[in-house]
Amino acid sequence: MCGIVGFFTLGPYGGANSLSTIVESMSDEIASRGPDGDGVWVDNHSGLSLGHRRLSIIDTSVAGHQPMMSSCGRYVLVFNGEIYNHNHLRECLEAATKDSFPWRGHSDTETLLMAFSFWGIRKTLSEASGMFALALWDREQQILTLARDRFGEKPLYYGWVAGGFAFASELKAMHKAPGWQDELDSVVIEGYLRHGCVGGERSIYRDVFKLVPGALLTLSRQQLVSGMRPEAQRWWSAVDVASEAMHSRDSNVVSSSRLEAVLKGAVGRMMEADVPLGAFLSGGVDSSLIVALMQAQASRPVRTFSVGFDDARYDESRHAAAVAAHLGTEHTTLRATAEMALDLVPRLPYLYDEPFADSSQLPTCLVASLTREHVTVALSGDGGDELFGGYNRHVWAPRVWSRMAPLPLPVRQGIAGLVRTIPASGYDQIMAIAARVMPSRFQVRTFGEKLYKLADVMGCDSPRALYVDLASMNRDPGLLMDPASRTGFELAERYPLLDSFSQTEWMLLMDTLTYMVDDVLVKVDRASMASSLEVRSPFLDPEVFQAAWSLPLHQRVDQGEGKRVLREILYQHVPRALIERPKMGFAVPLDDWLRVPLREWAEDLLSIRSLSALPMLNAGAIRQLWQQHLKGQGHYAQQLWVVLQLLAWARHWKPGVNACS
Repeated sequence: MCGIVGFFTLGPYGGANSLSTIVESMSDEIASRGPDGDGVWVDNHSGLSLGHRRLSIIDTSVAGHQPMMSSCGRYVLVFNGEIYNHNHLRECLEAATKDSFPWRGHSDTETLLMAFSFWGIRKTLSEASGMFALALWDREQQILTLARDRFGEKPLYYGWVAGGFAFASELKAMHKAPGWQDELDSVVIEGYLRHGCVGGERSIYRDVFKLVPGALLTLSRQQLVSGMRPEAQRWWSAVDVASEAMHSRDSNVVSSSRLEAVLKGAVGRMMEADVPLGAFLSGGVDSSLIVALMQAQASRPVRTFSVGFDDARYDESRHAAAVAAHLGTEHTTLRATAEMALDLVPRLPYLYDEPFADSSQLPTCLVASLTREHVTVALSGDGGDELFGGYNRHVWAPRVWSRMAPLPLPVRQGIAGLVRTIPASGYDQIMAIAARVMPSRFQVRTFGEKLYKLADVMGCDSPRALYVDLASMNRDPGLLMDPASRTGFELAERYPLLDSFSQTEWMLLMDTLTYMVDDVLVKVDRASMASSLEVRSPFLDPEVFQAAWSLPLHQRVDQGEGKRVLREILYQHVPRALIERPKMGFAVPLDDWLRVPLREWAEDLLSIRSLSALPMLNAGAIRQLWQQHLKGQGHYAQQLWVVLQLLAWARHWKPGVNACS
């Protein structure tokens, strides 16, 4: 796990502004991604410089140092991530060439270089199982190739600057490229306000992009000279793999025992490390299953970590401790206070360096920081919800639509009005009383907020529109914007129709392609890398993904319950009673914090002077929302958090704002 940077230019650059100095400056900005070493490689004749920050995980010796040149001398590689099957790839290479290679060490970087030399780029990428973002320079053909892993676990930004072409693991490094232009791309603001993150291939800056998951981009010296801007090409597609797996269900039935074997294999491969390793454990289905499969393959107790909060409403640590005790892990509960989380708030714009408003970023940063005090690598359960139906919308949206669709729109609007006659807090009290006799899997935290959200979506005209509303932090972000700055929402572009998928299957795939990539994985990467902790996700192994989509839907979502097959496997290792409880998520009491400890911080950011720095925002509407929140006239904390993080980011990075924005 590392960080990579690069600068490709027509030049000339020399002296104090040499290619080496430029890339070193870029690399310094992401030092936390690789505190164990750094390296720079320069080809002054070609105008290319590559930089690397190293977090040593596999082969901690100098044999794993980057940038690394292939033994044939043709390729130079900088690589961020892990290739979990790299030992198998070495065996395949030697078998294919009937030769024993003169390996310098046992790093996966060297394996990749040898594979690129013998198999080419696309075959190597398709054979590699792992998380990665990489840059490969072909010295012979003068071609730079950028590539990103299947699910986008590792980030990679790139863009054209006045001085040439630059790329980096994080945006903050791009600021150090010569000719950097920090103009805010106002086109992404409405989408950000809807989802709380900057999604898709655009970044928050104009002319700077994200390489999308499963894609590669090639840029030759000749194209750079001519000013051509090549487009990224897909080398892997989640939609294609899911579709093929669905069509092969009859001939390739996947049982729960087969899925367990596939998942166990992925966990085993991800347990390889030359440094201390552990796992996050919340006590939920996903993390508990990962830990159970780790412990089944370990020769000693696995080290597990959970975070406990001083607010009992958001503390799952006792559930995690119970699971750990049953499995026999070496468990540590990391105690966190509200003050620790609040102290992080001013640092968020720098840590994420792009507006990001999933408030679970706070506990995620805390657990990563505290875990790093004990281990260098941690396995997580990320991806389980998206593959196996772990979100409430996967279970309830089809039911809601089937009952809602036959009703005329005016009737639905009337029902929504009736729902709103009772305050959200009143529904919370009703749920608290019902919870005394209701089975735990039917209990819903923040019931009033969710019921109000259901009332909001009663006017949807299609299952796709229903999903979009349920997946949005702000259902109508245009209300928070100046009317002249609204761009509209491209529903078909972000959420394309896929005729061969059922409503639930389509939601699972959309969550994988959008929410997981743009929110969950961004949150985990930045939070963990800020503390130099590597996080690995066995559910995102390509074999696990294919096996999940080979399952009939009822093994994932059925009878009002998601992740049914995962539960079936887990309950062979952990008693059902330790797992069954309402899904909490990784939440914080944002409502209360904005009204009391964060009020002064929020008031400052939401001042008229502060809001005027981003003229595309509707200052009046935002101020009104803030006043309603302070008076307890609704649940608006999440909507306000989205605006606050945008304003905090703008204050920190001071982007250029076009007068027409």
